[in-house]
Amino acid sequence: MDKGRLHYGWVIVFTGLLVTVGAHGFGRMSYTLILPAMKDGLHLNYTQLGLLGTGNFIGYLFMALVGGFLAARFGTRLVIALALVLMAITMIMTGLAQGFGFAFAMRLLTGLGNGAAYVPAMALGSAWFAVNRRGFATGIVSAGIGGGTMIAGLIVPLILEAYGIEGWRFAWYYLGGLVMLIAAAAVLFIRSRPDEMGLRQVGVKKDEPIDTAPKATSDAMDWGSIYKVGVVWYLGLVYFMYGFSYIIYMTFFAAYLVKEVKLSPGQAGGLWALVGGLSIFCGVIWGGISDKMGRGTGAALAYLILAVSYLIFAFVQNQAGFYLSAVVFGLTAWSIPTIMAAAAGDYVGPKLAPAGLGFITLFFGVGQALGPSVGGYLADATSSFTKPFFLAGGVSLLGACLSLRLRKSSKEGAE
Repeated sequence: MDKGRLHYGWVIVFTGLLVTVGAHGFGRMSYTLILPAMKDGLHLNYTQLGLLGTGNFIGYLFMALVGGFLAARFGTRLVIALALVLMAITMIMTGLAQGFGFAFAMRLLTGLGNGAAYVPAMALGSAWFAVNRRGFATGIVSAGIGGGTMIAGLIVPLILEAYGIEGWRFAWYYLGGLVMLIAAAAVLFIRSRPDEMGLRQVGVKKDEPIDTAPKATSDAMDWGSIYKVGVVWYLGLVYFMYGFSYIIYMTFFAAYLVKEVKLSPGQAGGLWALVGGLSIFCGVIWGGISDKMGRGTGAALAYLILAVSYLIFAFVQNQAGFYLSAVVFGLTAWSIPTIMAAAAGDYVGPKLAPAGLGFITLFFGVGQALGPSVGGYLADATSSFTKPFFLAGGVSLLGACLSLRLRKSSKEGAE
C-alpha cells in the first residue's frame, strides 16, 4: 500500500462509528425519550412501560452473545447490515403499534438487531488494527454511543413537538429511516478483515507477521474454543463489575437529582446532556491509554476514576459535586467497553474477536440486569440513593483490583 494513501481501516472504523450511532443511540437510548409519549398514545401503565424496556434488553443480551459468533461464521458486514435492517423495520413498526403486545414484540426484535449490530461493530478495530493501535480504533467506534445518544436527544423532542399527540409514532419512523440509511452504508463500506482486500492491519509493517488467532483458536469456525480460553472467563468477570456498577449510576442519576436533591428536571437534564457530550470522546481516550499502558492497567485506572465519580455523586451534595461527577463520568463512561473489546481481540485473535466479545458481553449483561434491582431495593430500604451509589463505587473499586490481575496477552507482551 502506498504511504500517501489512507488505509481502508480508517474507513472501516468510522463506518463502525455510524453503526453504533444507529444501534445504540437511535435504537436503544432514544426510547427513553419516546416512552412517556407512548404511554399516553397507547394508554399504557408504568409497569408496561418498564416491560418494554425489559423486552429490548432481553433481545440485546441474547444477540450480543450470539451475534458475535454469527459474525465469525458468516462475516461482519453481512451480520451488521442484516441486524440494522431488522432494527430499522421494527423501529418503524413500533410506530404503528396499537397496543402493548405488538409494541413489546417490536422492542424485543429491535433489541435483537441492536446486539447483533453492536458487538461485531465493536470488534472491527481488532480485525483491522495492530495491537498497539487497536484500543484507539475501537474507541472511535464506541464514540457513536455518546454521539447517537446526543443526536437522539436533540431531534426526538423536536419531532414530538412538531407532530403533537402522534409525535412518538413519527419519532420511530424517522429514527428507523436513519438506521436504514446506516445499514446501506454498512453494506457499501464494511469489510470483515483486511485480507479480503489484500491489505494488512493498520500498524503492521511488511516484514511483520499478520495478527492471527492463537493456536487454541486458530480456526475461526471452532467457536467452542472460546470457552476453553480461561482468561476470557476472567475477562467476563471483570466486565461484570462494570455492568453492575455503571447502570446504577445511569438509572438513578436523574431520580436522585430531582427527587432527593430537589433540582429541577431541566437542571438534571442539563447535567445528563453534559455527560452525553463528553462521553463521545472517552472511548478514543481510553482506548489509546490501554494501548500504551496495557489492557489490565488501563481498565484498573478507568474503574478507579469511575468509582470516584460515583462516590462524589453520593457524598458531595452540591452543584460543584454534581458537575464534577458528571464530567468525570462522562470522560470515562465507555472506557471499559472499549478496553474489553480490544482485549477480546488480544486474547482470541481478530477472526474470533466478535465471538469473544459476545461471550464476555453476557457477563456484562447479567451485571446490567442485576444492578438496577439491587440499587432500587437499597434506595427503597434506606429512603436515599446514597447507598446505591456507594455500592456502585465499591463494585467499581473491586473491578479495578480484578483488572490489575488481568495478565497480558502474548501479543501485548510482544509489543
